Amino acid sequence: MSSGAFKIPNCTDIIFSMVDFKNLVVSNEIIEQLNVLESIHIIYCRSLNSNFFQQIINLTEPFKLKSLFIDEAPLTKQQLLLLQKSGNYLENFGFELNDVSSLLTQEQELFELLIKNCSNIKFLKFYGFKDQNIYKIFQLVKKIELNLNYLTIDTDCNANISTSIILQNLGQILPPKLEYLNLILTITNTSDFEFFLKNLQTNFIKKLLIKDTKNKEPENQNLNNLPYIKEYIMKKKRSEHLALLECFITPTHHTVVDLYSFKDEVEEFSLYNIMVLDYINLNIEANKFIHDMY
Repeated sequence: MSSGAFKIPNCTDIIFSMVDFKNLVVSNEIIEQLNVLESIHIIYCRSLNSNFFQQIINLTEPFKLKSLFIDEAPLTKQQLLLLQKSGNYLENFGFELNDVSSLLTQEQELFELLIKNCSNIKFLKFYGFKDQNIYKIFQLVKKIELNLNYLTIDTDCNANISTSIILQNLGQILPPKLEYLNLILTITNTSDFEFFLKNLQTNFIKKLLIKDTKNKEPENQNLNNLPYIKEYIMKKKRSEHLALLECFITPTHHTVVDLYSFKDEVEEFSLYNIMVLDYINLNIEANKFIHDMY
C-alpha cells in the first residue's frame, strides 16, 4: 500500500484485512481522519511495528479500535501500546501464534493488558498460547463475562496439559449464555470432558463446536465423545446448533470422523431441537464475522 493511495473513504467504519503496513508513510491529517471514525478493525495485518502505528499511539485522543487479530510474531511494543490505548473500545480480539513463536514474557504482558484495559470484548479467539498462560485466559473470560458472546480456544495436537486444565476449569467460568463456543482440543481423558459438560448444566450455548484432535490412528469409526454430548447437551437441551469432530493425525494419514455424517444420530438430535451441522460450515472465521457485523 502506498501513501499516495491511502485515503479515508466517506464512511463510519474501516477494516484493514491482511494489509502490510511496512514502509507506509501517512500524514498526520490522515491519522486524524482515522480517529473520527466510529470503528477501526485490524485483521491479520503485517508490520504492526511500523511508523504508521507509532503515529496512532502518539495521538492524544483515544483510538477507536474495535477489532484486533494478531498472527504475526514476535509481539511488538507497538501492538501492546495499541491495546493499551484502545482499551474499552476493543470488542473483538484474536491471538493466533505458533506456540514457539512468541516469548512467554510478551504473552504475559499481553494478557495482563487485556485483563486490565479491555472489559468490553465480545468475540475472543486464542490459538498457540503457552501452557503457563492458560490461567490468564480464565481471568480474562471472567473479566469480560457480561459482554463475551463468541469464544474460541484452540490448543495444538501436543497440548495435553492445556486441554486437561481447560476442561477442568472453563465450564465454571463461562457466561450463562453464549452465542458461540468453539473448542479445539486434544482430549486424552474423557473424564475431564465429562466434568466440563457437567459444569455446563446451567449454561446455554447456541452454537457449540467441539473438535478433538489426536496424534494417532483411530481405533474405530465411532465418536468417543458422543455419549457425553448426548447425556449432558442433547438430553438437557443445552444448545441449538452442534458440530462434533474427531481428527486422527499421523505422518501418513489424516482421518476425520464427523457427527454430521451419521444420519441416525443427526435425526436423534433433531428430536431435541438440536441441529447437527458440518463443523466447517458452523465454524466462524474472524474476517467474515467482522465484515458481517460492521
